Amino acid sequence: MNFDNSPPVQNDKEEKNSYDRGKLDDLQISRTDMNMLIMNYLVTEGFKEAALKFQQEAGLQEPALCSSLDERIMIREAVQNGRIPEAIAMVNTLHPELLDNDRYLYFHLQQLQLLELIRAGRAEEALAFASATLAEAGAADRNALIELERSLALLAFPDPHASPYADLLLPSHSQKIASELNAAILKMENQEYTNPKLCSLLRMILWSQSELDKHNAKYPKMTDLANATIEHPK
Repeated sequence: MNFDNSPPVQNDKEEKNSYDRGKLDDLQISRTDMNMLIMNYLVTEGFKEAALKFQQEAGLQEPALCSSLDERIMIREAVQNGRIPEAIAMVNTLHPELLDNDRYLYFHLQQLQLLELIRAGRAEEALAFASATLAEAGAADRNALIELERSLALLAFPDPHASPYADLLLPSHSQKIASELNAAILKMENQEYTNPKLCSLLRMILWSQSELDKHNAKYPKMTDLANATIEHPK
């Protein structure tokens, strides 16, 4: 006689791989929490005017602005507008030891300077700058070497913007380096958060979805992060 009352293994698996849509739909983030996430992003990334305006419209307390916020704003603008030597000079004034201690970040800034020369069609100057300034970093770090090779490969194309490496010339690339530099400055100042909480949350969502996909789990999947599009399983 079999006294085992446990459900079949298959049912256990099906239960683990299913979800209760009703319960999940009830899990709503509060408007206050969402507003605080947005405020944290604006302050951390250095969007001072937007943070103050959002604070007024959302009825939040005045945000705690870091002492270096104005400097970080100017540095970010310089990086994103291609004024790399100016940005480096401002960083050295604000935190003289930062770029000495983070050589990979310094390489990224110099890489942006190289890309500005390529963008302007100044091929000879670009090659001379790469040889004098970036070759040493490439020899010491394989990742830097790969990035340097991709940058110089742009010179092989009549129209670098139509090359396979055109992503290096997009505003999103300089924005990425600007955010990297911004986080490094915040770290130097011992700030609690060097990256926006919202970015960490999105990375967690992507990681969680990847883990769920590995186990063939059924769940409401965010298929478009930019528009927060969620696809419910059938």
